[in-house]
Amino acid sequence: MSVSYKPVIWNRSKMIYDGVLLAGIAIYILIFLKVGPVLSPALRDVDLPTQRMRAFGSLALLMLTIVLAIGPLARIDTRFIPLLYNRRHFGVMTAIVAATHAYYVLGWYFSYSPTPQLTALFTSNTSFTSVAGFPFELFGVFALIILAVLAVTSHDFWLSFLTPPLWKAIHMSVYLAYASIILHVALGALLDRRDLALGFLSLGGLTLLCVLHLMAGRRETASDHAASAKAPEEPWIVVGDLSEIAEGRAIIGASPGGERIAVFRSKGGLSAVSNVCSHQNGPIGEGKVVLGFITCPWHGYQYRPEDGCSPPPFRERIRKYRVRLQGSTVVVDPQPLPLGTKLDPVAIPAELLPPTPKKEGTA
Repeated sequence: MSVSYKPVIWNRSKMIYDGVLLAGIAIYILIFLKVGPVLSPALRDVDLPTQRMRAFGSLALLMLTIVLAIGPLARIDTRFIPLLYNRRHFGVMTAIVAATHAYYVLGWYFSYSPTPQLTALFTSNTSFTSVAGFPFELFGVFALIILAVLAVTSHDFWLSFLTPPLWKAIHMSVYLAYASIILHVALGALLDRRDLALGFLSLGGLTLLCVLHLMAGRRETASDHAASAKAPEEPWIVVGDLSEIAEGRAIIGASPGGERIAVFRSKGGLSAVSNVCSHQNGPIGEGKVVLGFITCPWHGYQYRPEDGCSPPPFRERIRKYRVRLQGSTVVVDPQPLPLGTKLDPVAIPAELLPPTPKKEGTA
């Protein structure tokens, strides 16, 4: 969480994440430059500046493909959720790698131009009526501008300043950047030379992303339409059975309007909150209770179970719902309480609590 808007709030997980990411970038560039020319005629017959240019260009495409795959993968299989934790750093790194590719392109192709490099970039190719000669460079420039804007506005300050809906809408343009890069590669490198590896990376990656997003979208749509059953007493709904909730975890129900509600069990009590994190709409119900706080799995935002508020000095809040037990059945009132309303967790009767494991030697 951030209330003072420090440039980066480091912790051990973020350091490991970024360390692995930087090591991966270095290893890819080294393999591309050292092993690539041995395996590929497309690299063997060109000079070192061109090899560098292609190394950073292909790496930017690979990284953006991975960035876009993390979201649907996490929706399909929760084991991928840790990759979401620092995805913004992944995106910023991708923008830097793409900018490095552009730097090498300008330095190599336009160094000796009689006009300024950027002017030469936009005026050297004007074959707009030809597919084979179309100025594919413009697609690359357009994608780089989008990635730069997303990198600059990735900090929580901009999330608060722009408001989450606008910030989210701006950052959805990453798909426009990806489409532009695919056109940049297809009309440029793939038409200019036969490069099977690059063809597989671009077309294979595009196919993979389409399949993953369709699978994740189908799963989300099914969940949205699967409203929880109505309890005998209106307007309460049945979310599930107490035995389905592990200690520190939650089960998720859905109101008749599709709003998802997470019911957490912790220290002998039940608490119902919105399944949507106020930070980036992360699925709180897929998180867990850490040190007494409900913790979002995406970025670690935390909320108190009793009122849905983040601990001071943070100010984030999520909706609370009334919850109660009918036997072992967990039922929830789908009408949300006003933000900040305090409602103590519902105590679970002792006879419904699972037996405490006996310590060895105490029998």
